[in-house]
Amino acid sequence: MFTLAEVASLSDIQPTYRILKPWWDVFMDYLAVVMLMVAIFAGTMQLTKDQVVCLPVLQSTVNSKVQPDTAGKADFTTVETTTGQEEASSMRTVSFGSPPTVTPDILLSRATSSQYQPTESEQGLKKEQKDSSGRKTNLDFQQYVFINQMCYHLALPWYSKYFPYLVLIHTIILIVSSNFWFKYPKTCSKIEHFVSILGKCFESPWTTKALSETACEDSENKQRLTGAQSLPKYVSTSSDEGSPSASTPMITKSGFKFSADKPMIEIPSVTILDKKDGEQAKALFEKVRKFRAHVEDSDLIYKLYVGQTVIKTVKFIFILCYTANFVNTISFEHICNPKVEHLIGYTKFECTHNMAYMLKKLLISYISLICVYGFICLYTLFWLFRIPLKEYSFEKVREESSFSDIPDVKNDFAFLLHMVDQYDQLYSKRFGVFLSEVSENKLRGISLNHEWTYEKLRQHVSRNAQDKQELHLFMLSGVPDAVFDLTDLDVLKLELIPEAKITAKISQMTNLQELHLYHCPAKVEQTAFSFLRDHLRCLHVKFTDVAEIPAWVYLLKTLRELYLIGNLNSENNKMIGLESLRELRHLKILHVKSNLTKIPPNITDVAPHLTKLVIHNDGTKLVVLNSLKKMTNVAELELQNCELERIPHAIFSLSNLQELDLKSNSIRTIEEIISFQHLKRLTCLKLWHNKIVSIPSSITHVKNLESLYLSNNKLETLPAAVFSLQKLRCLDVSYNSIAVIPVEIGLLQNLQHFHITGNKVDILPKQLFKCVKLRTLSLGQNCITSIPDKVSQLLQLTYLELKGNCLDRLPATLGQCQLLRKSGLIVEDHLFDTLPSEVKEVLNQDTGIPFANGI
Repeated sequence: MFTLAEVASLSDIQPTYRILKPWWDVFMDYLAVVMLMVAIFAGTMQLTKDQVVCLPVLQSTVNSKVQPDTAGKADFTTVETTTGQEEASSMRTVSFGSPPTVTPDILLSRATSSQYQPTESEQGLKKEQKDSSGRKTNLDFQQYVFINQMCYHLALPWYSKYFPYLVLIHTIILIVSSNFWFKYPKTCSKIEHFVSILGKCFESPWTTKALSETACEDSENKQRLTGAQSLPKYVSTSSDEGSPSASTPMITKSGFKFSADKPMIEIPSVTILDKKDGEQAKALFEKVRKFRAHVEDSDLIYKLYVGQTVIKTVKFIFILCYTANFVNTISFEHICNPKVEHLIGYTKFECTHNMAYMLKKLLISYISLICVYGFICLYTLFWLFRIPLKEYSFEKVREESSFSDIPDVKNDFAFLLHMVDQYDQLYSKRFGVFLSEVSENKLRGISLNHEWTYEKLRQHVSRNAQDKQELHLFMLSGVPDAVFDLTDLDVLKLELIPEAKITAKISQMTNLQELHLYHCPAKVEQTAFSFLRDHLRCLHVKFTDVAEIPAWVYLLKTLRELYLIGNLNSENNKMIGLESLRELRHLKILHVKSNLTKIPPNITDVAPHLTKLVIHNDGTKLVVLNSLKKMTNVAELELQNCELERIPHAIFSLSNLQELDLKSNSIRTIEEIISFQHLKRLTCLKLWHNKIVSIPSSITHVKNLESLYLSNNKLETLPAAVFSLQKLRCLDVSYNSIAVIPVEIGLLQNLQHFHITGNKVDILPKQLFKCVKLRTLSLGQNCITSIPDKVSQLLQLTYLELKGNCLDRLPATLGQCQLLRKSGLIVEDHLFDTLPSEVKEVLNQDTGIPFANGI
């Protein structure tokens, strides 16, 4: 049998998984324990008290059939072996007629006693015993014991003998069935993980803080409702509230309207989380997220629980069906026909079973317990199929708290939460806090503010190239509150901050005029938006999809510069997903770096006041350019990397165009350049990084041209027409295949910057040095063998590049270039050393050292 310790070990799982034990499982566990006690009690009684007492039923033919026989076959004599030499080979026979030494009643009482041992006189003498009628039975004690044992196995129903064992086996099966889902390898790990996470979520300080703040917000909402009429304006205090009645009034794209919902009243924090609690809570959020993704994929736990419930129900029906038939078979009296007439002399015995009454009562009790157990199993099945347990809704929790974004769950995750609800619904409510992104964002905000203090942020402030104070925040969980205390900040860059929120405190940053949002769909409160709308001048937005552009961007009516970097095409690659720019009434500069196939028609909304348009494509061919005709006020136009093969005709309609940049296209010919004569204000033409092979003579008609960039093309010659542009101040023909600099270059008296690096020039014409206004002269990476002494005529020269030529010396007249310094002289070291020492001193005047290596 089982010890009590072994039996108790069957219920060791109860404390661990008690939260997954609904009342019916607990009740069935107690019933199983009672049934187990019934089995143990019945088994104990059977082993110690259970016995059968039998008496022969006398017949008239018995005496005639039984005759004394000295051979010991049918006379039922008892033979004893005596000791002593005189009795070694003799047998003493005791006949039936010998006078009894004990009475039959005493003999029967001794025979029925399990501890009684017959005496030597009782074993050696044959007794005359009588039945109730006074007739002799002719049986001795051992024959009674023999008959009792025979009839115990033959006359008793098998159920009477094995009832305790059957109850024990059935009970163990029911206990195993009830707890199998806790032990099955594929489910126990999930259940253990769930119980562990649930307990930590229940006891987490963050749960208490979140629910406490919800209670405070509910109280504040009641106060707000009573005084709402006296408040002229509402703003949100938190973007983390997701319910329709408590959502942050962010700008929506449909109609660009604000939803005002809560006055800007600061709610004191109920509790303060230390750093350790915050880190633990963040770890819990991650665990819950991963556990949900893992468990929601299957419904194995649900199926296993249903299966074990069905098994218990079938087991109940089976036990009830066969057990009920044996209630009437348990009887106190039994008739036994052992078929041992040749040994005993009797064929029929009347027996009594002393445990019959007790077994019958235990059986009835067991059947009652099984019936209750079965009805509970049926109720469990009803509960399992009454509602969809593979779906769980947190609707009630969402209504009672500010966390309206708590998602509904499914499959095994939902089933486990349903089971927990049967134990205590408070567990699910507190657990739901860790399913809410709003709650997680609140926690991140608290942790973020603990980490990024004002002093730490101040250390990250730097000055950019424009000498403005700039702060760049990268890959944070949000925007620290202390950022808005940097009131002297000029530029704020937020990169890869998915939950960025700009609060009303930004109104303190009166110097802020430039904002960068790189993959950062920032949300703004109404007060913050009002400030940005009136103060922000420059905005950079970098995104992956056009939907990531915050809706409030299109409402910044005082914005002057807008930079959009990302994919503006929709999925079908035909429609531009850019919203209307009509509200950007003061926009002057629009910079778009994308993969456009046509100019977005929305850009025409800002055409009347747009002065600069920049489109940088990623190599996608820009086909439709008709929208350019409407931008009559554009002064600067850049179409870079748009795979243009010719100069677009729409450009010739831009009468106010002053600068045109067609960099990195596929332009081969520029015969259309004659049409630029209608653009009287065009002063800068950039056709660099193309495939142009020649410059048409019609370029002379663009008389107002001051800057011409033709570098990185396939030019081999420079036509004289280029040098007829008297207003030309900058000429860049670097990295072509030009071998000769025409002497007509001397006609460019206003030329200040001449770049011909990376060509095949070997001789510098003397006329070049008639361009006395030259300040920059780039002659590197050519085949020049000497520099004329007339270089001294370039009195305004500040930059001279000679590196990469075939020079063997430098002219000493370089010292007469009054503005030239060593930092502006790009030449090899050994060539610089060929200069006279006095020239070196002149060139090194501002360097602070007498000699320095060449640049």
